[in-house]
Amino acid sequence: MYLDEFRDYCLAKSGVTEDTPFGPETLVFKAMGKVFAITGIDEFQFINLKCDPERAIELREEWPGIKPGWHMNKKHWNSVFVDGSVPDHLIKELTDHSYDLIIASLPKKVRDELNS
Repeated sequence: MYLDEFRDYCLAKSGVTEDTPFGPETLVFKAMGKVFAITGIDEFQFINLKCDPERAIELREEWPGIKPGWHMNKKHWNSVFVDGSVPDHLIKELTDHSYDLIIASLPKKVRDELNS
């Protein structure tokens, strides 16, 4: 997967914006203002994605390219490497999962705004 493909995939989701709050080398995707994906711009090596804690452990055991989230809460975030060790379809599935977790955590009023 390439950065432009990942970026387009994220931005196609409802309520998603991108920003560089940590500096020009780090791209952050937010759903309704809450972070669901973080990656490098110049060095697109991995993506930090939010994950259900139990599923995070299972994924790390099954896939060598999925590690505890770098510089993140390791219980809730995974670093998913884009070096071919994790298939693109799984990267997209895990991106969807991260986005869905964030959306589910939003107040009902905000979720309703997103769906209208």
